[in-house]
Amino acid sequence: MSSKTVSLGGKGITDKITIGGNNPITVQTMWKEGITDLSTNNEKLERILRELNDLKMMGCDIVRFAVPDMESANGLNFIAARTSMPLVADIHFDYKLALECIKGNVAAIRINPGNIGSIENTRKVVEGCRQNGLAIRIGINSGSLPQDLQKQIAEGQITRAQGLCETAVREAQVFEDLKFDQYVVSMKSSDVKETIECNRFYAEKYDNPLHLGVTEAGPLIGGIVKSSIAFSTLLSEGIGDTIRVSLSSPMENEVMAGINILKECGKRSGGVTLVSCPRCGRIGFDVHSFVDRWQKKLLAMDKNITVAVMGCVVNGPGEGRHADLGIAGTNDKAIIFKKGKVVRTIDAKDADKVFEEELNSL
Repeated sequence: MSSKTVSLGGKGITDKITIGGNNPITVQTMWKEGITDLSTNNEKLERILRELNDLKMMGCDIVRFAVPDMESANGLNFIAARTSMPLVADIHFDYKLALECIKGNVAAIRINPGNIGSIENTRKVVEGCRQNGLAIRIGINSGSLPQDLQKQIAEGQITRAQGLCETAVREAQVFEDLKFDQYVVSMKSSDVKETIECNRFYAEKYDNPLHLGVTEAGPLIGGIVKSSIAFSTLLSEGIGDTIRVSLSSPMENEVMAGINILKECGKRSGGVTLVSCPRCGRIGFDVHSFVDRWQKKLLAMDKNITVAVMGCVVNGPGEGRHADLGIAGTNDKAIIFKKGKVVRTIDAKDADKVFEEELNSL
């Protein structure tokens, strides 16, 4: 299935992203703290900008910010003026917040016509986005279904997945009536089956780009499992143009999970592929702490290589023989190997330094 394209990026944005069509599937995350004091808190602003840059280096394409009040809208504009990362303003109920963000350097606005007050309010947001080159994202979840559809679901006339799809169709029709087609549709459920089904229903009839996500997916392990199943199923059918792995966990984990899901689905290539063993009773090299120290750095590197971190010298070089670079160890010694061949034997305390030297030489 091929969707039409939508461009994210206002008039002042240089790093614009196109979603849909044959473009790469993008990875998103959502900022997890308030942004109401940035005009006076320069230390916080600088930290946010550093973290946005780190996320971009890791492979994150888009970051969404909650905008519940005017101070947050001003804060988002403050950030957007100082980063090349495409930012999305997530807005409910108050269309004036959207109009304020449109004045800034944001890439897109997330609104639902059904909760923004009136068609006239929606028209004002659409015209602002049209004039400034911003896209709009419609976000539907089980908490935003109209009462008539909730009644039909309760009476068994339609499924919840059908209700989610029908809600998205109604919301999108408002934009279609306003002759505005630069919008992305998102239909999310905390239930994997419902998420898959509602996106299938929509993709069968409409070609708008789809944002995939399992809402309220839960903590790290459960959330990744749910998202992996939903995304791999839909992506294998050609459904989905941008993804967010929603986790009760730091943004970095959402991004890493999203990137790895896309890689395993064959939807993203290049970059460092990290393989590591789970460790066992042989207790050689401390795989867990080494991976924790290195995985973000490796993900941010512009190298198309495979790196293996193995627990012991018994199986390490053999199981990791396909790796461009690997490390394994036992007790106070570690080995560095390339394509299964040991190239250095070192003291374990020097593992990070020597590993970095060998990595930089590739």
